[in-house]
Amino acid sequence: MTNLRAKTMLTEKDKLLEKTIALLEYAPIMEQVALCAMSEEAAALLRDERPLCDPAQLAEMKGAVSAILARLNSGDNEPRAALPSIGFLFSRLDVEGASLDLDEVYAIALFIERGGEIRNWLASDEVAPGAAIHTPGALATFLSELPDCAAIGAEIFKVIDREGNIRDLPQLRAIRRRIQSLGADLEAAISRYAAGEESRRMLQSPVPSQRDGRTVLAVKANFRGRIRGIVHEVSATGQTVFVEPEEVVEKNNDILIEKRNLNAEILKLLRELTGRIAANSDSLKQFHLTMIKLERLRAKARYSRDTKGHFAQETSAGGLVLKQARHPLLAKAVPIDLEMDGNTRTLIITGPNTGGKTVALKTVGLFALMNQSGLALPADEGGLLPVFDGVYADIGDEQSIGQSLSTFSAHITNIAAITANATEHSLALLDELGSGTDPEEGSAIAMAILDHLIEKKSRLIVTTHHGILKNYGYTRQGVENASVEFDVRTLSPTYRIINGIPGESRALDIAGRNGLPAGIVARARTYLDKERSDVSALIRGLKEKHRELDEAAQKSIAGEMKLREDRRRSDLKELRLRQKEAELKAGVMGKLRLLLDESRKTLENLVREVREGELDREKTRKVKEFLSGLARAVEDENAALDEENRAIAEERRRMESAVGDKSAHNGTASGASKKSGRSGAPVLAPGVEVFAGENRRRGTIFRLDKKTPAGTFWIVEIGSLKISFPEQDLIPAAPAAAATSAGWAADLAAPAAAPFEINLLGMRLEEALDALRRQIDAAVLSGLKEFSVVHGKGDGILQKGVHEYLKNDPAIGDYYFSRPELGGFGRTEVILR
Repeated sequence: MTNLRAKTMLTEKDKLLEKTIALLEYAPIMEQVALCAMSEEAAALLRDERPLCDPAQLAEMKGAVSAILARLNSGDNEPRAALPSIGFLFSRLDVEGASLDLDEVYAIALFIERGGEIRNWLASDEVAPGAAIHTPGALATFLSELPDCAAIGAEIFKVIDREGNIRDLPQLRAIRRRIQSLGADLEAAISRYAAGEESRRMLQSPVPSQRDGRTVLAVKANFRGRIRGIVHEVSATGQTVFVEPEEVVEKNNDILIEKRNLNAEILKLLRELTGRIAANSDSLKQFHLTMIKLERLRAKARYSRDTKGHFAQETSAGGLVLKQARHPLLAKAVPIDLEMDGNTRTLIITGPNTGGKTVALKTVGLFALMNQSGLALPADEGGLLPVFDGVYADIGDEQSIGQSLSTFSAHITNIAAITANATEHSLALLDELGSGTDPEEGSAIAMAILDHLIEKKSRLIVTTHHGILKNYGYTRQGVENASVEFDVRTLSPTYRIINGIPGESRALDIAGRNGLPAGIVARARTYLDKERSDVSALIRGLKEKHRELDEAAQKSIAGEMKLREDRRRSDLKELRLRQKEAELKAGVMGKLRLLLDESRKTLENLVREVREGELDREKTRKVKEFLSGLARAVEDENAALDEENRAIAEERRRMESAVGDKSAHNGTASGASKKSGRSGAPVLAPGVEVFAGENRRRGTIFRLDKKTPAGTFWIVEIGSLKISFPEQDLIPAAPAAAATSAGWAADLAAPAAAPFEINLLGMRLEEALDALRRQIDAAVLSGLKEFSVVHGKGDGILQKGVHEYLKNDPAIGDYYFSRPELGGFGRTEVILR
């Protein structure tokens, strides 16, 4: 598989690959990707793109797409202006003395400017034009290939303004003034005919007309001789004659001469400007080529974001795993899970018609093609896909009357080509293998085909209704049976794929459900031999046993969760009791300390009084020993209380850790694949967020409390307060989630909805600006962020007026011309702030 569709004659293998690409509906996917591109050139290349088969190239592409997707998800302001098509201009730049048109030169300037905006956005927010790129990964390779063409764009914008018009340059200014002066003289001469009473009644209209660039009067036919001059045209009815009066002939001549002089000067400017662009054509070609590559990658990233996809990984073991895979072209696709480990090279899927076998086959094949095109897949994380050198499919009925091919012959012709081209690194998808002929012979051919492809070590996924192939799956190494589940109660498929168990076709049940008379169905059942019935009963038993085991596993998980929850509640209850006990002890110890202080003062006073009396030293010593013993007892009790508090704090940490583990376990049980963010409790240090005190108030550690023993107390900043807490009362916390801002709710009448597009064609400038003003007001009130303005090209009056108004309106964030297929310079996209 090559990256772009070959334009030369296709080989047999290429034809087979193209046929597979059509069967798997790869083109509609790439059409959706192309619609995400902001360049028609990139979109055309995306439509012709083919999957890569080189692992290194694919890894580079997926790395770049993944990097762009990360930028899209970061919420940065992505440049969304369209890139004009300029590739067709390079052949003309190679011709010496060539001159580009004004619109073509303007398109080159826009491409350079908007390409630079995309480059800066992809690189970093602080990249200056021409600065070195420091973006890591595969994206840096593409960005490093972009030359700096800003000087070319600046050179163009010296001659052309941002609206695409020639600037008022000195060499043009004098000519334009002469044209303006001559126009005023001409208007004054013509207006005299409309001002005079006699001459006005000779005119069909007082407003002058234009014929071949010359100003003329619409004169009534019967007054033609009354106004001398040159007749330019006669109306279809013959009632009106368009006459250029003699006195304005020379004025018209002078204006035409000056306009030709102006055009000649403009052509000279464009020729000189084209020469300067051509001198840098090599850099410009490289810039254009790389920007189109980047735009293709950006379109893939936008598509991946829109489909909420995840990139498949490649493993050395060569496994194939899809989790909750959703076919992107089905509006109500049922997600499927499919798994083949590195030792399983062939999967045989059996089951009822309309059970989803063919959809599963197409989903796997399409996902392989999408993966090798650098796209994220609409599936859950954890998908694995090898890089295949070819994806081959034989799906559906390809009967051809023109080629005298029956259904069976068409299948065999296609399968013969697959067996000839498949390799060890190929994926073959074979739908209803062995069908369309005698079941016994068809089964034999199917097994022989499987033998051949297994010997070539190709990766195979096969669907079939032949019962003998179910036994084949049990007797061959590297081959596994699978089935699509069927609900016997509702007689409808669940579309779930069960590995390890073959499925029944359920043809009789489905026939009865679809209207076949019950008598016919009952008679059909009598024709089934006993051996077949026994096999069907065995399969049904296996499926029922599988369902029972699945239900038992779910109940076991639920019971374990309940047991964990009960134990957690019991432990928390015990912890609360211990906290209450500690609080009571603290109260008692407080009273003891108070008693000790009061007793100390009383005894000291007593000692002082005794000293003044006849008490000897021995008695005094005994009194002091009593006091010291009492103090030691109180301190011992206080130490025991502190130890209890530390034990309670440690228990609290353990319980909160257990709650976190339970949440992680619940996430695993429900199928989530996210890993826990806790890798161990953070060390207490300045800057660490903690829950402090009994009320668990959230704060940030400021520093150690120097007034207490080191490592024992920390000063915690809670709001504007700084409070000292013992270390055992601090529990490290995860970073706080961003608080949801709350606002006042008001019951207001909803504003009128603003349309997504307004059409100003046919309006005068004042009317158009008034309509535009109302549209902006309505968009602001209704919350509409983007809309389009259709103003046409014409003489450019509406276009200039609209852009001048948008430039000065504070509500407008940006505006630019639409993509060429949406109207180009005749339509403007408006983005509100």
